[in-house]
Amino acid sequence: MAKQPQSAAGVSGVLLGFDFGLKRIGVAVGQTISRTASPEAIVASRDGQPDWQHISRIFEAWQPTAIVVGLPMRLNGEPQALTQPARKFGQRLSGRYQTPVFFIEEQLSSIEAEQRKTSSDQPIDDHAAQIILENWLNAL
Repeated sequence: MAKQPQSAAGVSGVLLGFDFGLKRIGVAVGQTISRTASPEAIVASRDGQPDWQHISRIFEAWQPTAIVVGLPMRLNGEPQALTQPARKFGQRLSGRYQTPVFFIEEQLSSIEAEQRKTSSDQPIDDHAAQIILENWLNAL
């Protein structure tokens, strides 16, 4: 689990967590007080371009105080193909919604989400976002 930056210490309230993908983006909502998160939505993405209207509705509904974006990394901790696009997505979220963004290195969140799901045809992206956000909250 990655250590969080010093500036994350004062973050409180509702947070949104994101699992970035080129086809789908998982979204979770969490609370700093309970350090828990729940799957919220799966946002369509076409070649890395998210459905910004869907994301805007989520931001309007939850009014988060911060954003957490998982940075996909190789098992050895090195960046992989989606690391930079995920970072760019987080920066775009922060700029668009004027909300601070925090990144956490993530490996194997999709595998853990796959193990948590209740049916074989259930998408896992929102559950992966939940795991990312829970890991970040637990590191506070």
